Amino acid sequence: MLRLRAAVAACSLTAVALVATVAPAGAHPNGTAIAAALAAPQGGAAPPAAPLLRALQRDLGLTPQEAGARLAHEARAASVQQALRQALGERWAGAWVSGSDATLTVATTDASAAREITAHGGSATVVRHSLAALDGAKDALDRAAGSTTPEASPLWYVDVAANTVVVQSTDTGRTEAFLREAGVDRALVWVEPASDSPAPLADLRGGDAYFIDSAARCSIGFPVTSNGQPGFVSAGHCGQAGSSAAAPDGSSIGTFQGSTFPGNDYSWVQADSSWTAQPQVNDYAGGTVTVSGSAVAPIGSSVCRSGSTTGWHCGTVRQYNATVNYSEGSVSGLTRTTVCAEPGDSGGSFISGSQAQGVTSGGSGNCTSGGTTYFQPVNPILQAYGLSLATG
Repeated sequence: MLRLRAAVAACSLTAVALVATVAPAGAHPNGTAIAAALAAPQGGAAPPAAPLLRALQRDLGLTPQEAGARLAHEARAASVQQALRQALGERWAGAWVSGSDATLTVATTDASAAREITAHGGSATVVRHSLAALDGAKDALDRAAGSTTPEASPLWYVDVAANTVVVQSTDTGRTEAFLREAGVDRALVWVEPASDSPAPLADLRGGDAYFIDSAARCSIGFPVTSNGQPGFVSAGHCGQAGSSAAAPDGSSIGTFQGSTFPGNDYSWVQADSSWTAQPQVNDYAGGTVTVSGSAVAPIGSSVCRSGSTTGWHCGTVRQYNATVNYSEGSVSGLTRTTVCAEPGDSGGSFISGSQAQGVTSGGSGNCTSGGTTYFQPVNPILQAYGLSLATG
């Protein structure tokens, strides 16, 4: 099955070039949008915190120099990715980083665009399907899941590198029936045996702990403000609108103002005025990591999670926009990672370098044998509730 999938991926991907990702000075005299995108300046980033570097060394097997270089390359890749997505428009098919130096590869349906990318110092791959087409197929699956519980399909997501929508299945016949009911173009979908058994990490906390209605325990994701009032975002399965949130010592933090689960898995708590929204994440090494923004890291980037059960752990981003079918219902738009997590880590912060990525939703496995963890991206949470991320 794995060999067959590799063959399918090979048929859909045609490598154009694999060269340095940083365009040389003066390499785009024609001033095209693609050339300008490849020369996009990197935004000012704070120096990586020592605990972040140590965790990357431990979990990704990097030297201190490699960890620092990787973070710098990933920050650069994030800027180029965003600019190229705008430049390519409907020809955009996604991007990812790979290798110890986090080389960015851009996928496009247009061979001429790929040639221009490589001509200006980038790395490009020509694929059959645009990201919009793949996202459209996944959206059709999400809509079908709203009326029919896909019990044989615990997970699906867009695999940008393979240029397909992957649907995991415990029963191929039932999954095929679900795909027909969803009306998706079968050429866009790859069915593989299920390897995940995700479940919400209930009664949990990540980052700093808080308690819901003096009972369930969860975690602060990222501090935010709303019209000047402090608060924080977290997982939606942690509490409902109107639920109370309290610190471990019993003192009141505030009240849930909004919560969505399933469908999405996010919530936000408005804190009392006695609290201050600090742009920090607990590194569980006696310090904090400062949050400077929320730029989306490319697929393949390193990402770290803060959780009170297992502390600080790192891994990489595998896919975006995954749909996980928990027993409570489907949750769409999640990010699939190789970071481990355990009960007690839910709702906590996912961060790449200094950039906030999301809050822990659920997962499978543990931090002894390894596992898969899903996070709800933070930017849709901020947009849904009109919140401002605390940055420093």
